[in-house]
Amino acid sequence: MKKKWIHSTLLVVAVALFTAGCGNGKEASGAGSDSSAQEKKTLKISFNPGPYSDQFKNGVAPYLEKKGYTITYKEFTDGIQPNVAVANGEIDANVFQHSLYLQSINEREKIDLVGVVQVPTPPMGLYSKKHTSLDEVKDGDQVNLPNEPVNMLRALNVLKDVGWITLKDNIDPLQTSLADITSNPHNLKFIATEPAQGPRALEDVDYAAIQGNFAVSNNIKLTTALKLENMTDPFTNIVAVDSKNKDAQFVKDIIEGYHSDEFQKYIKSNPDYEGYKLPAYFK
Repeated sequence: MKKKWIHSTLLVVAVALFTAGCGNGKEASGAGSDSSAQEKKTLKISFNPGPYSDQFKNGVAPYLEKKGYTITYKEFTDGIQPNVAVANGEIDANVFQHSLYLQSINEREKIDLVGVVQVPTPPMGLYSKKHTSLDEVKDGDQVNLPNEPVNMLRALNVLKDVGWITLKDNIDPLQTSLADITSNPHNLKFIATEPAQGPRALEDVDYAAIQGNFAVSNNIKLTTALKLENMTDPFTNIVAVDSKNKDAQFVKDIIEGYHSDEFQKYIKSNPDYEGYKLPAYFK
């Protein structure tokens, strides 16, 4: 009897310990799930100089915060680090570039980011502090251009549109160079620099083709451009995320934020966004 009693007691204790262990496992698992869900409600987003940070903070962030998101921000000044940071998981998304530029960085850095939604984008423009009309162009004038192939093509197309140069057909945006110019009747002198240097170059050159975000961040009004580019979709800026996250809930919520009536009302009612290329989802 004594042995049976001992065996029964041990069996009860063993079952109790096993059950407790399973219960603790479930609690730990549940806590982990809650933690994971909570983490997904924290977004890390980066911007470069330009209007995209204000657009997001004033027009999209309030929408996301109502959904329970906490948002932290990071600023970059170059085009490579913010993409590598997304690929490495240091941040969730960035907003500063168009799809062709992103493609070039994907190829260069062997990463796989995708654009998930377009954002209102200021077009590239041709500016001058020395001239008030395109008709004032003369032989030997200096023109500053972005040195990145994709954005150089945009600048060359602006010059083509005003009749200052002609270009080869079917130029590869990722391989654009000054060698793609087929005629230059004014013998313009081209100076290619980092895109961010365009506004500073205005002091020294006759004309500068400046990307819209750098014009805006340097308080250059788009309406003062002698010519704005005829912007097409490949040059409209995007929110970029890692491809593995493109169907994640936080990405869907970011898209909803940009599509929201609140965001569209903010953009349309703000004179600072006059002249911007608006995405097709705008009503």
